[in-house]
Amino acid sequence: RTTYYLASMQSTLRPLSTLPEPAPEALAASRALAGEIEGAIVAAGGAIDFSRYMELALYAPGLGYYTGGARKFGADGDFTTAPELTPLFGQTLARTLAPVLREPGSELVELGAGTGRLACDLLDALQELDALPAHYSILELSGELRVRQHEAIAARHPGLMARVRWLDALPPSVHGAIVANEVLDVVPVHLVHWTPDGPKERCVTVPAADPGTPPSLALDAAGCAAFAWTDRPIADQALAAAIERLPVPRTADGYVSEVAPAAAALAASLVERLQRGIALFIDYGFGRGEYYHPQRRQGTLMCHYRQHAHTDPFFLPGLQDITAHVDFTAIAEAAVDAGGRLHHPGPFPPGCGPCRASWPDTGRPAGPLPASGGRCAATAFAGRDGRAVQGDDDRPRLRPRAARARGPRPVAAFVRRARR
Repeated sequence: RTTYYLASMQSTLRPLSTLPEPAPEALAASRALAGEIEGAIVAAGGAIDFSRYMELALYAPGLGYYTGGARKFGADGDFTTAPELTPLFGQTLARTLAPVLREPGSELVELGAGTGRLACDLLDALQELDALPAHYSILELSGELRVRQHEAIAARHPGLMARVRWLDALPPSVHGAIVANEVLDVVPVHLVHWTPDGPKERCVTVPAADPGTPPSLALDAAGCAAFAWTDRPIADQALAAAIERLPVPRTADGYVSEVAPAAAALAASLVERLQRGIALFIDYGFGRGEYYHPQRRQGTLMCHYRQHAHTDPFFLPGLQDITAHVDFTAIAEAAVDAGGRLHHPGPFPPGCGPCRASWPDTGRPAGPLPASGGRCAATAFAGRDGRAVQGDDDRPRLRPRAARARGPRPVAAFVRRARR
């Protein structure tokens, strides 16, 4: 996401009190969602983990950010993604996908297709490359975005609409390509707070003085819900084991960061479904060593509202996006454990040049992509410094129009050959 604000550092982001006010009906929806979240907190005994809070804030039926009707993209939305800025993004991806999609019966599955702009650009470029897939399938949770996608594709490619379909769940298998542009960063994450007594899970509660606050009073004057942070012992053993493997000292007092087992599980599930082809995950993130750098003491959690960025996830729940950077080491490990093998990238379109590997700390073997055959292979590659791709001379070939404070934008690709 590219957010348009003057500040470039988190410490100087615009104060919440100066952000645009929502329409009355939007404010009412946010209050209703705050009440629903509070009900979940009460039902859970007084606190829920942040992953559950983020899930409700983004995906609660009819009220969550991605399941409600609020406009998300563009000048009158909350953020802009790279495909909205230039068709070069889709054209670059199309050249990588074309060799796979030329095979008979191939399918392209896009997760979270936004406004449909990337789908339109991919269909344009793939048609020129004589690599149109038999089906272009879109998995989209937002009803508002489904409508926009259908309108955009029907306007630009009326003759191709028979190939396009919308899914309600992940397909059981895919022969072709999977594209997920800025999807992993909105998969709910757990928050962890390292204390002198070891790591604790940061949870969300209702302040003791205000239990049972009616939904109509659940937002203060600045639009923040009446929620508060509380640290709890880590009850989930799998989560505790994942935290122990992170390069953060157990007694790193005051260090806060995210752990995203759900994102890794999604990547693994997609690679398992990929019978033959390539899966591309494009997002903002780091390798594990950089993600959990000692100086990144407050993690990467960021919220986006009306083209402004801030760090308060309790602000207008349901009306703002909540994101976290991606630990691409975890994504690569999950894909490898799902049956892949890590490789450096293969050929890129003319002018793009090679990219640099972003996760040497996986400990997995690396090598060039196999030319053909083989059981399966996985490849991982990344841009640097916010660039989608980078050439030999280190000049950016594709860059967002407005700088974003959230960091570099890696691209991960996992390729699976036909199983034997």
